[in-house]
Amino acid sequence: MAKVTRPVVVLFDVDETLIHSGGSGTRSWKVAFEKLYGISADIGAHSTSGETDPQIAKATALAVLGRVPSEDELVRLYVEYLLHLSQDILISPEYQVMPGVEKLLTRLGENGVILGIVSGAMEGAARTKLLPGNLNRFFVFGAYGSDSTNRGELTKIAIGKATLLHSGLVPAEVFVVGDTPNDMKAAIAAGAVPVGVATGTYSIEDLRAAGGVHILESFEEPFPGLTRS
Repeated sequence: MAKVTRPVVVLFDVDETLIHSGGSGTRSWKVAFEKLYGISADIGAHSTSGETDPQIAKATALAVLGRVPSEDELVRLYVEYLLHLSQDILISPEYQVMPGVEKLLTRLGENGVILGIVSGAMEGAARTKLLPGNLNRFFVFGAYGSDSTNRGELTKIAIGKATLLHSGLVPAEVFVVGDTPNDMKAAIAAGAVPVGVATGTYSIEDLRAAGGVHILESFEEPFPGLTRS
């Protein structure tokens, strides 16, 4: 990978990177399963951080139902999940925007950096989770778990969208920011620069071991490629 000192595009994960939902997603999946199947389902027991929403839904259903739902069933499950999420996220008592996020996004934009989302959440879920923090205003585009169940592939999709905004863009000019090893691996698979931030459950050492080129404890630290304010 060519050495890049300043990003042209920065793609951000959502959950535990930009925001902490306070368990809103987990509660909303639980309600969706209860409403459709009368069964309580804990997605945390059947999925791994950094997986896409379709992967989470199928793995959880397989565990609690003993089968993977049909496509029609999955659509209904997604609908119920998104409907509950849209209400729950607005009253989630522990919802928070991660420290330093708004200041960083503002500075990146002021420096001419194109900002996008790359999230395993479905587009509706990712955008909904950003609403309470008023963060959607910063992001020009995105790629989501509803675009691909493969994190590396959806990162490539995001980079493809970015080329429409910046001709001549190459993947090495794209920084991908996330809190999980899956985020780091997806960035590498897409040829982008992985930037780990230890705002979730994974440590700096975990993110570095997964291939993170730049590692931050939080967004209150200097971001790679930007000078101090």
